[in-house]
Amino acid sequence: MTNGEETGRVAVLRRYPVKSMLGERCTSLDVGATGVIGDRRYALIDDESGRVVTAKNPRLWRRLLECTAATADDGVVVTLPDGATMPVSDAGAALSELVGRSVHVADERSAGAVLERPDPEDVLARGLDAETEIVLLELAQGAPGGAFVDHSPVHLVATSTLDAIGFDLDESVRYRPNLVIETRDGTPPFVENDWVGATLRLGEVVLRGTLPTPRCSVPTLEHGTLPRSPHSVRYPQEHNRVEAGEFGVLPCAGLYAEVVTGGTVREGDRMRVG
Repeated sequence: MTNGEETGRVAVLRRYPVKSMLGERCTSLDVGATGVIGDRRYALIDDESGRVVTAKNPRLWRRLLECTAATADDGVVVTLPDGATMPVSDAGAALSELVGRSVHVADERSAGAVLERPDPEDVLARGLDAETEIVLLELAQGAPGGAFVDHSPVHLVATSTLDAIGFDLDESVRYRPNLVIETRDGTPPFVENDWVGATLRLGEVVLRGTLPTPRCSVPTLEHGTLPRSPHSVRYPQEHNRVEAGEFGVLPCAGLYAEVVTGGTVREGDRMRVG
C-alpha cells in the first residue's frame, strides 16, 4: 500500500507542559516541526548548578511528579501536592520550597542545556536518596526548537509493549509518551524497535522513527497516586537491551520520532507504518 501497513490506532494522547511534572490527557494534539505544541514547554533550572531539573535524578527532584501542569485558556497552570494552583510563571518560589533547593522556571531551552542522569539500576540497588554516579546528558539532540524534550520531538509507546510489561493505558503515563498506539492482537512487545527509520502516518501527521527510547529511573517512581514500580525498568533491562543510537546499548521501551509533516492527531486515528 502506498500509505503503508495499518498497524494500530491512537489510544491515548498526552502533553506535559512542564518537564518532569504530571501532564494532561488530550483528545487531540497539534504537532509542528518542533514537536507537540505546548509539550515540555517549561522546565525548572537548578540555580546552584544551572542544569535542567528532571526526576531522572530522583534524589533531588522526584517530588516534581507530585505536581501537575495543565494548559488553561490563559496559559499553563501548576497544581502543587497540597492542591494549590498558580500560573507556571509564578511557581518558582513554591517549587523551590517543595524540592528544598532554589530553582527558577525557564520557558526556553538554552543551547547546550544538560540534565543529570544516574544509572537506573544503581538507583534501584542503592535507594532513591543515595548519591550515585551522575552522567550529564545534553537535551534535545534530535529536536529543533526550544522545548525541553529529552531527545526527539515526539515519543510513542505501543500497547503490545505495555501489555508485556503489565501496564494498562493509565499506567502508560510512567513512560511519559505523547502517543500510546493500540496495536493489533499478536503484535510482539517492543515492536517500536522495528519502527526506527520508518514513516509513521497518524491522521494529518507524518513522523519518522529515530531511535528506541532508553529508560531512566522516572518510570520506577511514584506518579501521583501510582506507586513505585521497579519492574518498569527491570523488564526492559531483561528483555529489550538494544542499540539506542549514539547512547549505545540500553534497556529501551518506546520510540522517539521526528516530525516530517505537522498537523493534528486525534484519539482513534489509525497509524500506518511504511
